[in-house]
Parts: sequence; structure tokens; C-alpha cells
Amino acid sequence: MLYFIGLGLADETDITVKGLEIVKRASRVYLEAYTSILLINSQKLESYYGRAIIPADREMVESRGEEILRNAQSEDVAFLVVGDPFGYFAPLMTPVSFGQRLLTEKQDSATTHTDLFLRARALSVPTTTIHNASILSAIGGATGLQLYNFGQVVSMPFFTSSWRPSSFYDRIKENRSLGLHTLVLLDIKGQKDMGTAEVHERERMRGADAGGGE
Repeated sequence: MLYFIGLGLADETDITVKGLEIVKRASRVYLEAYTSILLINSQKLESYYGRAIIPADREMVESRGEEILRNAQSEDVAFLVVGDPFGYFAPLMTPVSFGQRLLTEKQDSATTHTDLFLRARALSVPTTTIHNASILSAIGGATGLQLYNFGQVVSMPFFTSSWRPSSFYDRIKENRSLGLHTLVLLDIKGQKDMGTAEVHERERMRGADAGGGE
């Protein structure tokens, strides 16, 4: 069985009881490590779960998914995802205010996990999803805004020297013309795409959010 397990939005204690029970008994535990960023490091997860965790980067999930699915017809394999496995995810510190926390998200996560789900089905690997809180379910409570009054969710990618998309602006403008709020999901950089200063700042922010810094 391949289990897609949501970890929630904050730290190691946000996993559900059902999810934790599966993690403890699974033969292998993978942590999807590129569509969203944990506010804590994986060592804290391993300590709390009592299990070794295998990082699953983009190459593994998209090009070597068979490693994750290996023997999953007869063994329990856990695939951990920040937020909800098939929703939108959280969090990395950015300049966008979200309650007392500063968050970013990446929209392609649901597509990535759906692809792994479909590959499992093609190999007759049974699957189960353990849902958890996501940005979509938390945004109302964190901001005090009614979920009914949100329009289209949009994603804002990083610009490059040759690529500056503007379609997200049109969606925001359309929502505003209808009197609706907009949830903007900000793109994130994988660690290999970041400079040294950016990596250090991310680690500093993780420590501060966990109570280990400013």
C-alpha cells in the first residue's frame, strides 16, 4: 500500500494520529522535499516519528518514482507531504503576511502527487490518502475572511531574465472586479537553486519560527 500522508502546516506534531500510526509501521518513509518547505528540519521529524526518513526530491518523484513504489503491492510505504497531499501546501517565510506567520506555497504539488498516484494505480499498487490541514482550509481562520468570498487561487512564479509571466495579475484583477479576495501562492526555490545567503536565511527563519531564534 502506498500512503499519501499530509503533515499539516507547522511542525512535527501536526501529523494526524492515523498518519503517525502508518509512519511507524511502514517499511519505508519518504518526505516529498521540493514542492513545499518545512518550517523544521527532517531530523526533528525523524526524532518525533522514531523513523528514518528518505528525502524525495523532484528527480526521484518525477523520474525515479519506481523506487518509491518498489514492493508497495505487498509492503506499506509512506509518502509524506507538507499540508494536504492533494491540496495546496505551506510554508516558507516570505514577505506576504498570513496571520502571524509568513507563508509561501507552490501550486504544482497537487499535479506532482497525482502523477505518482496514477503510476501506482497503473502498477496495481493500492493507495490511501490521509488528509490534513492545507492553506486552503486555514486561510479563512488565519485572516478572518470568509472562504465564500475568495475567488480564483493564483500562483506567482519567480521571474527570469527571459520569462516574466503576467497572467496571475489578470486573475487578481478579475477577482477584485467581482469583489472577491485572492489567495496568491508564491513560488519557492529548491535549495540547489538558491545562493548561500538565501540558504542561510531560510535556515535562520526555520529556527526563529521553531522558537530557536529571534
